[in-house]
Amino acid sequence: MPQSADSDSEPGKHDTSPGIERTKPWHSADDVPWTLLTEGQLADAYEAVVAPALRREGFDPETDRPSYEWLSNNGFRGLTYALKEYHDTTFATFWENTLGYDTESSGYDWDIEHDATRESFQEYLDAKQAAADDWTDSTRETMRYRLARYARSYRERHGTDDLLSPVDADSDITETEAVDHCRETFAYMSGEYAESTIARVHDAIRTWYGWLVERRVATVNPTNGAEDWFSWARSSDTDPVALEPEHVRAMFDATITSRDQMLIVALAGWGLRAGEVAALHQDQLHLDADDPYIQFDERKNGPGTVAIVFGEDVARRHISRVDGYLFPSERSKTGHVDGTTISGWFHDLADKAEVPEEIDGVARKPHMGRRFWYDAYSSTTEDLLKHVQDIADEQGSASAKVVFEDYLTDERKRELRREFMREKLSAAFGSE
Repeated sequence: MPQSADSDSEPGKHDTSPGIERTKPWHSADDVPWTLLTEGQLADAYEAVVAPALRREGFDPETDRPSYEWLSNNGFRGLTYALKEYHDTTFATFWENTLGYDTESSGYDWDIEHDATRESFQEYLDAKQAAADDWTDSTRETMRYRLARYARSYRERHGTDDLLSPVDADSDITETEAVDHCRETFAYMSGEYAESTIARVHDAIRTWYGWLVERRVATVNPTNGAEDWFSWARSSDTDPVALEPEHVRAMFDATITSRDQMLIVALAGWGLRAGEVAALHQDQLHLDADDPYIQFDERKNGPGTVAIVFGEDVARRHISRVDGYLFPSERSKTGHVDGTTISGWFHDLADKAEVPEEIDGVARKPHMGRRFWYDAYSSTTEDLLKHVQDIADEQGSASAKVVFEDYLTDERKRELRREFMREKLSAAFGSE
């Protein structure tokens, strides 16, 4: 591994290497040998290729800190990877300490391209919090997540996150088209999110549109009737709440140590309870099996196994650094940490990733990682049935479920489940 630059090094001041110099000038991310650079050289690379890309999109490189998602989507994943794997640091720390920029001015990363929509969201939240005595900062963060999630999904479906023009009095888009675009967005979201989550996103965006109509900014609320149309199944107040894929991605991106990577993979990638994660022993992990799995001799519902469809590489790296328990403790009589320690680590990582302290009105907890896994698994079952619908059509069967149960071997069912589940988990964790 290349040696990190001294902590007090300044951007642009580093020991040059003839080999590195021959790769210059750097015009794009593909030109930069990210993993070979010191932190000072990474700062040079940032100025050479990242800063111009930010300027092209209207950002100020010295005040607008790019998100992990923006860096990844714009070809700069090599930078964050090099910082984490070769310099044991985060992009946020690199931004503040090595680049010397002001983190306070970067604000919340909406990841919304349309300025007016983003500013309207912000104005709405400010007005709502000023008028509602029971709005905590956590409530504001949760609402912000929901509004941003809808806008991003709208952009993915329609190619723009401009939510204002379709409801403007002078818009070329008819009210019927505005409603259709809205419902198409919710339908698009059904492939990624649980129904209860979409219902809560609907509530947030409906209230925002209602606020616009009241202020005569919008002529129509395109969300009207959507709940009756989709008949979403809502979770009750006692139902468990799950981490969203963007929460999992943020937490995984925020990891620096092998321990934290193993932690979030075990909770959200394997669906384990905090106590089970705390007591994991390397002998339980059968990584060399044809289908890797975790063996439990004692569990809440009795002995059993958990399939490892994602995170095998993380597990192998972590096991190479420990001997016995995955999360050992010299002070504990058991030899491993307990569930409260796992919970503390989870919250530390969530804070670092700026995950709200409340999600859908429920206090954040490690069990939400397990619920994320279950939501992904449930969605996988639906995807599998869609996948075999063509076979059902060929067989003259009206039911894809009948085809899945009667025409596919148990081995093929297992292969398809693992394949679809791996794709969902990889997408959430941001793994290539």
